[in-house]
Amino acid sequence: MKHYSFILLYLFWNSFIYVFNGSIWMYIFCFILFSATVVWGSFDIQLKYFINSITQKRTKIKEVALTFDDGPTEFTPKFLDLLKENNIKSTFFCIGKQIEKFPETFQRIIAEGHTIGNHTYSHSNNTGFLSASRMIEEIEKCDEVISKIGNIKTNFYRPPFGVTNPNIAKAIKKTQKQSIGWNVRSLDTVIDDEKKIYNRITKKLKSGSIILLHDTSEKTYQVLVELLLFLKRENYSTFTVDSIINSKNND
Repeated sequence: MKHYSFILLYLFWNSFIYVFNGSIWMYIFCFILFSATVVWGSFDIQLKYFINSITQKRTKIKEVALTFDDGPTEFTPKFLDLLKENNIKSTFFCIGKQIEKFPETFQRIIAEGHTIGNHTYSHSNNTGFLSASRMIEEIEKCDEVISKIGNIKTNFYRPPFGVTNPNIAKAIKKTQKQSIGWNVRSLDTVIDDEKKIYNRITKKLKSGSIILLHDTSEKTYQVLVELLLFLKRENYSTFTVDSIINSKNND
């Protein structure tokens, strides 16, 4: 997808050079187009513009991945109860500060067989503007907390807000992480209506989908209750992100 975007941009650039014969307006237009492409690539993790993130699983089986960001929180135990009741394993991308705040809940996530991913230490609102060294610090500090409280290591990382850029790409390479994205974004932190969130997820769902949710609210918990009923009704099984890596290793 990254190379495809560059090819299109190159062809478009050369077309305008030909049409406008090198005029200033052509250069202004191309600069705006290039800037828009870079911004779009920064905020849409599925484009894989800066980082080759895993955004879905190649499979013919009706299976999807449930992933939860920004925890653990006071709501996480309810999510864990529901997942345990339905015998489902998920992937939790945890924030270092939150792990320190809810260490027992974090240990429970691990004990019940769910996969853990790094979601930085502080999940800064300025993530997209941090230097490479600061991003490395954010990832490594979260790793330290995961190791200290959970006694485990993780190779998986999910960029806060799905934002990527050259500095974040350098940090991921330096810390030797595999970036995990999604292809079904619930927008459960933005949309208030539970039914709208549920419809948004189920309409976009397909085999191999990675669903982005947050274990941070009662609202999302209620959506999950209905989503699990939908998955059961439609004969979907679930997978965790580590199974994608394992299947690649076995190819």
